[in-house]
Amino acid sequence: MVSFLVSFCMYVYSFSQCFSPKQLTVLGKQDLSNLTKFISFSRKSMQRNKQVAMGRKKFNMDPKKGIQFLIENDLLKNTCEDIAQFLYKGEGLNKTAIGDYLGERDEFNIKVLHSFVELHEFTDLNLVQALRQFLWSFRLPGEAQKIDRMMEAFAQRYCQCNPGVFQSTGYVYVYTCYVLSFAIIMLNTSLHNPNVKDKPTVERFIAMNRGINDGGDLPEELLRNLYESIKNEPFKIPEDDGNDLTHTFFNPDREGWLLKLGGRVKTWKRRWFILTDNCLYYFEYTTDKEPRGIIPLENLSIREVDDSKKPNCFELFIPDNKDQVIKACKTEADGRVVEGNHTFYRISAPTTEEKDEWINSIKAAISRDPFYEMLAARKKKVSSVKRH
Repeated sequence: MVSFLVSFCMYVYSFSQCFSPKQLTVLGKQDLSNLTKFISFSRKSMQRNKQVAMGRKKFNMDPKKGIQFLIENDLLKNTCEDIAQFLYKGEGLNKTAIGDYLGERDEFNIKVLHSFVELHEFTDLNLVQALRQFLWSFRLPGEAQKIDRMMEAFAQRYCQCNPGVFQSTGYVYVYTCYVLSFAIIMLNTSLHNPNVKDKPTVERFIAMNRGINDGGDLPEELLRNLYESIKNEPFKIPEDDGNDLTHTFFNPDREGWLLKLGGRVKTWKRRWFILTDNCLYYFEYTTDKEPRGIIPLENLSIREVDDSKKPNCFELFIPDNKDQVIKACKTEADGRVVEGNHTFYRISAPTTEEKDEWINSIKAAISRDPFYEMLAARKKKVSSVKRH
């Protein structure tokens, strides 16, 4: 954004050379006013994006507090429809947190749940297809009462989109769909969980669902088709595994865009840096869930440096060990995590003020391991003895 504003200002300057002083008197005020408005808008937009990102992090830690933060900062309307849209889009949101929020029994949460379900379009989908879509938008919570509320809302929406699929009517119609949905989820677990040794046959699945259609049986062909669909392709249920670093990056000491000089290939690349828990993380994009690199700040030092190609530079380095590789890791393009190969990390900040703030923040985060210091001193002594 800074470079764009500079380019824009240069454009305004070159444009001004085409006019006389009198013309510029008229044009200049308007241009200056427009530029001021543009800069003000850009700053507000950046601040808003930063607050939205913080709101998402808070939501992933505590869904209710995250929603409250977004509402208080005018980033989200306090309506069930607006909150449902936010959860349905799910950008940067933890699937487990979405499920926990939707499953709450508060009256308002239940309204949000129904608004959320109504955003799904199930028309002309069979029940398995609809369940695949629904169960991919969040992760089912572990509490039976929460699951019950969510599946009942799903059944109501499916029946609304597909009237006439079952023989029954009214609440019994929804109940048939509700029971069959649970049967399909149980079938998915039984067929694809390796711990279940006794796999149900299609005949057993049909027998399990006898009498659920207002006392009658559902068409056998329908049940066979549902069974085959689940047997051939299990549900893709989103998992939030241990690699989710949301908790790690909540409320960091500092974060922002910086330029980093490569290790083997000396090119400058723009990265989003997060300083937290005595580590420096960097990402290719702010939306990435996994960092491209992690630099533990244990036993490192930091200093300002002059660089002929970039301004406002500073370096992370190992004191008294010029050629030693810094303990760090990075993710390669193919997904492999490998050790870093930097003997120093050179970084460029956008402004002098930001450089000073980063240096002070990193200095405060650097930790010392006395055993490391002792080992380094011992190595140095051994090297000295060998030389003599």
